[in-house]
Amino acid sequence: MTYCLKCQDWINQPVTWGTLFLPSEQKNLCDNCTSQLARINGTICERCGRQMPEKTICDDCKKWKSSAKFRDVLQYNRSLFSYTPFMQEVVTQWKYRGDYQLKEIFTPYIQKEMRNFYPIESLTIVPIPLTDERLQERAFNQATAIAEVIAKHTKNLVIAALSRKPSQSEKQSKKSRQQRISTKNPFFLTKSLETDVLLVDDIYTTGMTIHHAATLLKEAGCPNIYSFTLIR
Repeated sequence: MTYCLKCQDWINQPVTWGTLFLPSEQKNLCDNCTSQLARINGTICERCGRQMPEKTICDDCKKWKSSAKFRDVLQYNRSLFSYTPFMQEVVTQWKYRGDYQLKEIFTPYIQKEMRNFYPIESLTIVPIPLTDERLQERAFNQATAIAEVIAKHTKNLVIAALSRKPSQSEKQSKKSRQQRISTKNPFFLTKSLETDVLLVDDIYTTGMTIHHAATLLKEAGCPNIYSFTLIR
């Protein structure tokens, strides 16, 4: 039987000659939930990894490239899934209801794709931090959970090189796009790095969070900065 982490129920799995004699890949979702995962495949924006109808740079990334402050701080972002209503449910269950084990849904996809995305051997993994207040609310940092999955399968180090200033405003998820883009840099460095870096977060929305973090690391001497988010 298969236990679906999203439905939180046991699903009967038919027994065939193949499942009887061959070891099966561990599944963490039922077939119905798996079919609702919107994988980003094919043509994408070369910079942010958004699904695109043709190979080009999206309008958002053209704006980043035209910014003297941000155009050179990030090599590129890659993501696994598009943000759909189903994925919103998963994120709510994982991020705001503290269901830590939901990270296992994404583990096989991360394990399969990570080395296709980056020159992984040279990267130090840096998760995007939460404020102390948010960490207490959620019990764990989703970005750190993702970073640890990456590290386990690539043997790279996870270093908490960034910390987040106490929040004086509402949550990022409650802000409009324009409000996100106009925010001041919420991060400060806690450790100096001079290696290439892979920034890790759960969701890429406007890209402001990633670009703020990349700016600090770039100014501190990191040659190349990439980012990975589960969802774009």
